[in-house]
Amino acid sequence: MRVIIRGKNKFEPSEAIKVYASEKLQKLEQYFHKREELEANVLCKVYDTHDTVEITIPTKNILLRAEVKDQTIYSAIDRAIDKLESQIRKHKSKIYRSLKQRDGVSQYYASSSDFDLEKMKTELIATNLVKSKSVDLKPMSVDDAILQMEMLGHDFFVFLNTENNKVCVVYLREDHDYGIIETNQ
Repeated sequence: MRVIIRGKNKFEPSEAIKVYASEKLQKLEQYFHKREELEANVLCKVYDTHDTVEITIPTKNILLRAEVKDQTIYSAIDRAIDKLESQIRKHKSKIYRSLKQRDGVSQYYASSSDFDLEKMKTELIATNLVKSKSVDLKPMSVDDAILQMEMLGHDFFVFLNTENNKVCVVYLREDHDYGIIETNQ
């Protein structure tokens, strides 16, 4: 795996940080088939109150990304890699479950070559849908949806946007701003 480590906010990662991140990322190689083609982009940001590490690994079928804020760069790297490993396992489990009834698992991984099929079979983690909820979409403005989300104490809220009559999701971002996802119907 090729690792590219950069800094932001006038921060240049030391050689020790680069070695640490590279060694930690090597443990993710076990999940991939074509390891030499992988590229991991690590962005380290230093602020007055915390440090942030963003790791992105683009593959043929999925973009793996984790962003973590912590007290030190080293602990942020550890937590980001744990998040990436969890994403990989969930992705593999999802594909394995959807294809196991058909004779498609081997075929899928043989064609995509992103993940190591044998490793996936031995380390498959069961991830089940644990809750299902049905909601009645209420027509409202984006501002009303944000207010409703805050009153409920949720991180997101699904609603029918009165401005464009589309199903939308308003959500709270990690930077404490709001985002909106609009559906195309």
